[in-house]
Formats: sequence, structure tokens, C-alpha cells
Amino acid sequence: MAEIITVDDPDDPRLRDYTGLTDVELRRRREPAEGLFIAEGEKVIRRARHAGYEMRSMLLSAKWVDVMRDVIDEVPAPVYAVTPDLAERVTGYHVHRGALASMQRKPLPDPVSLLTTAPGTALHDPADIDARSSSGPRKSAGQRVAIFEDIVDHANMGAAFRNAAALGVDAVFLTPRCADPLYRRSVKVSMGAVFHVPWTRLPSWPEGIELFRRNGFVTAALCLDEKSIAIDELAARRYDKLALMLGTEGDGLSVGALRAADEWVRIPMAADVDSLNVAAASAVAFYATRL
Repeated sequence: MAEIITVDDPDDPRLRDYTGLTDVELRRRREPAEGLFIAEGEKVIRRARHAGYEMRSMLLSAKWVDVMRDVIDEVPAPVYAVTPDLAERVTGYHVHRGALASMQRKPLPDPVSLLTTAPGTALHDPADIDARSSSGPRKSAGQRVAIFEDIVDHANMGAAFRNAAALGVDAVFLTPRCADPLYRRSVKVSMGAVFHVPWTRLPSWPEGIELFRRNGFVTAALCLDEKSIAIDELAARRYDKLALMLGTEGDGLSVGALRAADEWVRIPMAADVDSLNVAAASAVAFYATRL
């Protein structure tokens, strides 16, 4: 059973994991280096626990102690009870959900091992995905993975991971400059779905695309070029192993990535709209190719 410790000093060193949560650059350096991430809100904390992440500590306002009592009783990690005002002074923002947990990261899998062991159905808890049908996403016996190139916006990253989980993507691969999927905002936007999709980082890009080619994957780059095929045409080809490539928020995929891809794919649009937000585009692409 965890010990509940009342803290009234915002400079208490035991709260160090939670200090300055709004300082993106600080957290981007600290969290991976120290092997931690922050889960915010009851649902996200429970999903992190369910996914097997070890808890370092919890930071709770008084009213959340009873709500999280079962977790407190199960986890031998300290629980720091604070006032809402103190939580705001420590974290730098109003913690309206009232519950934070510092969680231990897991080592990222090797890209080769993840690609060769990715299952034919995505690793997610169906009850955790709100955006799914009652019967779940339909999925072929093949493999379907996503490659995110240089997606730097944490909200887009979290939304794209939620789409991947809800629509049966087997694994996600990130290029070196992508945002951290375990950054607090990414986790929050994903509603914890990031915990249920296997993912890792590629050590180099676009050279890393050869990994997919060597393992029999067709790489399909989403782009707006007039030479691209419609996403429905790609889906109709029913490739047994498909890697969908999505690029950064502003410019899309790099020239190097496009040159290395096997297929160029577009989402047909009307009303002179030229493109979709990358998270929205990922949802369309994952849905269209799910069969």
C-alpha cells in the first residue's frame, strides 16, 4: 500500500518530477533522460497502469484520494496530497483533473524486432478506444504500420496515436525529429491510446525506409502530387504488408521520403480544400486501408 504524504511546500524536492510541466523544452530534455513521463487524469493513469507502466509517484488533490484509492492500495509508490493551489504552483498550470502520476518509461524496442514481430491485429484494449465501432475495426491477416515523419506538434501526435489504436494499426515508427508521444499533452490528447500501440524511433531517415522494404512492406506516402493515386485505389490493392507514411504539419513529407516511397497516395477532397490536418489525414488513411 502506498504512503500518503501531505506536502505544503512547492519547493519540496520530492515533487521534482512535477515541476514546470508547461516548460516544453525543459520537459523534452528531462523526461526521456530521466526515464519518466507524466500521466494526467484518472482515466489516463489507469490506462498507463493497465499497460504495465511502473508508477514512480502520484500527485493528488484531496478530493481525488478517494477516487484513486484502489490504485493507491495496489501500488507501492508515494502519493503526495496537495492543495489545488500548491499543485498549480508546482506544475505551472491549473490541474483541473486533480490527479497526476509520474510513470517509468519502458525501453523502446529495436525497429527490426518491432517490425518483424508486430501482430496482425493492433495491441490495444478495445474497451479503452472510444472511437471504434461495436464490433471493432476490421482487419486483414496482414500487417499495417504507420511511419510519422517529423510530426512536432504534441496534440497532433496524440491524436494520430489515438487514430492508430482505434483503427487497428499494428505499430508506429517515428523519425528522429518527431515529438515525444509520452509528453503529457500527447498522452492527454490520445486519452492513453499511446500506451496500447507498439512504437519506436527509427535511428535514421529516410535511410530507415529500407528496413520496411527488406521486410516485404509496400511504403505508401501521403502527398498532394498529381501523380499520386487515390487512397481508395491503394486500399483496393490489399497489400499484405503496408506502411503508411505521413509527414510534418506544414510541408508534409520530405523530398527524400517521397523519392524512397513505393506509392504516392492522396485523399480526394472537394471545395478547393488542398489538404487535411495530419491527424485528420491519418484517421482517413487508417480507416480506408483497414480492410
